[in-house]
Amino acid sequence: MISLADLQRRIEAGELSPDAAIAQSHAAIEAKDKDVRAFVRHDTAAKAQVSGPLRGIAVGIKDIIDTANMPTEMGSEIYRGWQPRADAPVVMMLKRAGATIVGKTTTTAFASRDPTPTLNPHNPGHTPGGSSSGSAAAVGAGMIPLALGTQTGGSVIRPAAYCGAAAIKPSFRMLPTVGVKCYSWALDTVGLFGSRAEDLARGLLGMTGRSEFSGIAPAKSPRIGVVRQEFAEAVEPAAEEGLRTAIKAAEKAGASVQIIDLPVAVKEAWRIHPIIQDFEAHRALAWEFDQHHDEIAPLLRASLDETVRLTPKEYDDARRVARRGRRELGEVFEGLDVLLTYSAPGTAPAKELASTGSPRYNRLWTLMGNPCVNVPVMKVGGLPIGVQVIARFGNDPGALAAAWFLENALANSG
Repeated sequence: MISLADLQRRIEAGELSPDAAIAQSHAAIEAKDKDVRAFVRHDTAAKAQVSGPLRGIAVGIKDIIDTANMPTEMGSEIYRGWQPRADAPVVMMLKRAGATIVGKTTTTAFASRDPTPTLNPHNPGHTPGGSSSGSAAAVGAGMIPLALGTQTGGSVIRPAAYCGAAAIKPSFRMLPTVGVKCYSWALDTVGLFGSRAEDLARGLLGMTGRSEFSGIAPAKSPRIGVVRQEFAEAVEPAAEEGLRTAIKAAEKAGASVQIIDLPVAVKEAWRIHPIIQDFEAHRALAWEFDQHHDEIAPLLRASLDETVRLTPKEYDDARRVARRGRRELGEVFEGLDVLLTYSAPGTAPAKELASTGSPRYNRLWTLMGNPCVNVPVMKVGGLPIGVQVIARFGNDPGALAAAWFLENALANSG
């Protein structure tokens, strides 16, 4: 993969020009994307900017995020050729920081269920995950150092795990979702993909200008609570192996690790996530559902048809459960720095299964709004396995510092 941090250091030292850095990504896309199919559009004319902390950094944008100079088709025939007039705020944040937008990456239709043509960069017979398929695969394949995705259930952390990339789903509303096709306004979160935690920190620093992302270093002896999420159904042996490997490396590096159980209210919040998601999806996609029903991708259409009778009372009750869960989850972090759990149920499913994988180990943390970071751990059968580091709401720097600690621990574990 291409490291954003390494590119920045070389550019600042005068060893690499921003133009040369962008040219490297263009060349990598030309060489690799015919096999991975991560991009729906590649702007071959995109040039480096002359200033800004992210100058020389090529970025891919998930194709549900508006761009003024490229169509935003949302993975749907309904929006074929649709050209927004303005860039979404998150795109402008990147541009103002000096980044170069080199293309739009694939998304499942409206960031939902139906697989894209994108292939897993580690094995083309397997899915890259969804819905941020192209962004995860483009970074995992070493085409670009940074990409934007979105997560409503598990669409940043899960594809990052499948593609062997680092990624952060920041605290809810850390990054604006204006100009991003809405699926669920209570859940949709813009996230970043990179090669490691330091890259994510530098990307967020450049985009947001928040001083808390400056000077992040690996955490020292973090206090880690391991959550196996038994309520989220069984895990595959490969994912359990990855979690055990991460625990062993963390303990060897000096972390204190304990197995913890989550409060009942938090477990109940996991159950009601789909109610909030699906109720809001019916409002966010009301025009498409009413005016273009038969053109909606089949898996999404079936899901919308199945949940059309969700009531406002069910939604309001679910929101109350979510609020209780957030209150009680805050208490879990007393005495702990981060939680550690699975990023996905196992390795990436075979492409022939027409599945982007299950978000069942991600959806609770999306609903709670906590920052989550995927840390690649190992490969099983040639496919990556990751673990998920979760910090208290608003403590995104702490999540990245703990993830960086774990990366180093894994690298030094032999």
